[in-house]
Amino acid sequence: MSLKSLLEKNGLNLEDSFYEDCKIFVELLQKWGKVHNLSGRLSFEDISENILDSLYPLKFIENFSSFADIGTGAGYPGLILAIAKKDIKAFLVEPRIKRVAFLNFVKASLGLKNLIIIQNRAENIQDINVDLITSRAVTNTKLLLEITENMKKSNTSYLFYKGSMLESELDEAKINNYNIISRNDRNYLYIKA
Repeated sequence: MSLKSLLEKNGLNLEDSFYEDCKIFVELLQKWGKVHNLSGRLSFEDISENILDSLYPLKFIENFSSFADIGTGAGYPGLILAIAKKDIKAFLVEPRIKRVAFLNFVKASLGLKNLIIIQNRAENIQDINVDLITSRAVTNTKLLLEITENMKKSNTSYLFYKGSMLESELDEAKINNYNIISRNDRNYLYIKA
């Protein structure tokens, strides 16, 4: 199945330019991924599923004009969101130099002017404040909230891509005003401002 068919089947309609950019992203990830061990799953089907996973929350989250993605790795979800939403200011926070090099190469290859890549740990960042903080498979919810405290505004929302441990994490984090949207094995934890 094509990426476009997969996304449209899941209610996501994007411009043709998005798919052109994704084609380049997939080629670069497959090329770099083998050499630098960026992602364990490099088949077209696996990458397409990761792109869908990255974008699926656009169906239910509120509008935002800036976001920071913590621990972007090979680009999920932050790079994919930045490609899909070129009018939104995107900060990708990634401490590992090989992954930062890859993200910078994709940024240059696609001419993404909305994107800033920061090689650092989230807790060390001082000078950005965003509407939305995202993270996929980085650490537990309580710690994510703590290490991103310095990036939030009074009205910042959070979108964490979680697996099966979510229930116990929610008990520990003691948060309220959140939604959990589930798709397959993924739980999207959306904490509203």
